[in-house]
Amino acid sequence: KCAQCHTLENGGKHKVGPNLWGLFGRKTGQAEGYTYTDANKSKGITWEEDTLMVYLENPKKYIPGTKMIFAGIKKKSERTDIIAYLKSATLWKRFIYFNPKVSVDLNSIPLLRSANMSYT
Repeated sequence: KCAQCHTLENGGKHKVGPNLWGLFGRKTGQAEGYTYTDANKSKGITWEEDTLMVYLENPKKYIPGTKMIFAGIKKKSERTDIIAYLKSATLWKRFIYFNPKVSVDLNSIPLLRSANMSYT
């Protein structure tokens, strides 16, 4: 669902929506090089599991004026799964930034393997 409008990889290009690498812990409207609406820039929340849970249910209700055209996901279990996937696919920026001497084989992470994702 996300891939139509977003990329997830480190250094990935923005599409209709911003690249989501490093999403967790980032404030709304802060992905470098992406043009956000004023509503998104001024929302002032930090993306974490709880904020994404509410946002993904109904993006336009949570951030009135956002240009995200996605209608939302009503099923809580589906939002939970998407958040877990996004977290596993995009959180490494913070981990590696704060632990620069750590070498991580992302292919060894079970959640990524089960999602048939490959990182090199």
